[in-house]
Amino acid sequence: MTGDDIGQLLFLSLWAVALLGAFLVSNRMSWGKTAQYAAIWGLIFVGAIAIVGLWGDIRGNLSLNQTRFQGEDSVVVDRQLDGHYYLTLEVNDVPVPFMIDTGASEMVLTREDAARVGLSEGDLNFIGRANTANGIVRTAPVRLDEVRLGQISDQNVYAVVNDGEMTQSLLGMGYLQNWGRIEIADGRLRLSR
Repeated sequence: MTGDDIGQLLFLSLWAVALLGAFLVSNRMSWGKTAQYAAIWGLIFVGAIAIVGLWGDIRGNLSLNQTRFQGEDSVVVDRQLDGHYYLTLEVNDVPVPFMIDTGASEMVLTREDAARVGLSEGDLNFIGRANTANGIVRTAPVRLDEVRLGQISDQNVYAVVNDGEMTQSLLGMGYLQNWGRIEIADGRLRLSR
């Protein structure tokens, strides 16, 4: 426990004592009812602390986000609560989260992800066009030195950088076709080579 944690615990304890004291003073005539309310509020307080303390574990269980490697040439990805599949690939040794989009023709990087993997803004030449759900956007063709998923690595991978507004990079068919088999069944996506 750090000094900040101890300070926060002390602060919350003082607040709890002050609230309990005010509650007891205002309800001094009916001690049975006061004890009952104090127990209820105490349980609510302990429950709130437990939820805050365990939120990381709870959130991890709610968000499946599990990628399992089966052997050296097969990957299984669970469908998330929003209905999509997500993978994090190492692009030029930088982890980049992708949403799998079989409707996208190519691997599409956001401008931010492109900068993170070492593609400078000045080197991007937005000569292409793509039809998206948000209309036509400009794209810049690029070559990625290496794209790695677990032990599986591809070199000189073609991708495009999207000039439009995107919240996440997309893993389209340009990359997915490198896999020999793509299966979607029972809430799981399986990629095999």
